[in-house]
Order: sequence, then C-alpha cells, then structure tokens
Amino acid sequence: MKTLIIQGSARKSGNTNKVVNYIQEKIKCDFVDLKNYTISNYEYDSRNKGDDFLPLMRRVVEYDLIIFATPIYWYAMSGIMKSFFDRITDCLKIEKETGRKLRGKQMAMINCGSDKDSVLAIEKEFEMPFRETASYLGMIYKGSVQTWINTDKVSEEVIQNLDIFIDKITK
Repeated sequence: MKTLIIQGSARKSGNTNKVVNYIQEKIKCDFVDLKNYTISNYEYDSRNKGDDFLPLMRRVVEYDLIIFATPIYWYAMSGIMKSFFDRITDCLKIEKETGRKLRGKQMAMINCGSDKDSVLAIEKEFEMPFRETASYLGMIYKGSVQTWINTDKVSEEVIQNLDIFIDKITK
C-alpha cells in the first residue's frame, strides 16, 4: 500500500515530527511537510490557484493511504493543516478530477499534544473534522492515534499506542 504522511506543524522538527519519525521507521511511507509549501487560505474566487496546493494535491491523490499529522493548537488542528483542509474545496470546485481521485482512498490522523490528560479529553472532538472530511469525500477513515510528548522523547505508552495504530492502518 502506497502511504503518505502529511505533517502540518509550526515546527519542522517538533514533537509531532518525533511521532512521525517513529512511524516512518516502522512502515515504508513517503512524507510531506506542509511548511515546505506555500498554501494560501481558501478563497471563493480561487485567486490563489497559482500557489503550491493543487500541484501538491495531484501528488497526494496517487497514494492509497494518507495520514495527517498535526500538533494540537488551541484544541484543534494546526493552522497550516486547517488551510490545507479548507483548500480541498478547490478539488471539488475548480479541479474536480483531482477531487474525484480521493474516493476510495484511506485516511488516518495523528495528533500530538503536551500531556496525556488534555489530549485524551478532546479525542472525539479533535478527530471529528478528519473523520467527517473522509466521509464527505468518499474516503475510508482508518482511525486516529492521540499522542503526547512532555519530555524530549516519545514515551513507552505512546509507542505502544503507535504500534497498535500502525497495525490498524496497515491491515
């Protein structure tokens, strides 16, 4: 299965990236860091269609499984990830063929916070935009994993959760 992890974080090598690196060590997958792209906010008149979003999406739709990785910022996905999700509208309005290629693809989500209690307290609410976006686009939602790092490394508990997640999404 051709897999892609899309990371949307304010820091290229932050805690979310530590989690992504662990997954990349376990499964063969490609990686996209949204920080490397210019992706404007959604605009109704599509004045921004010359930025990096559509060329990136043409690559993304070639994957079977797309895993979104985001830190938790104010109880929600990062701003850069939200802009990416908002721009999927372009694939429904101005580049429909690209949008149609998302049907039947698989989606999963990884989030990363700073402590277990706050991460788990918002688990269902945080997951909802990913789950519902997958449903709306005709994608298969494979689930999520909630992670937290409050030291310099990924804890054993988080590693166990990641291993379960990896088993779930690779079947």
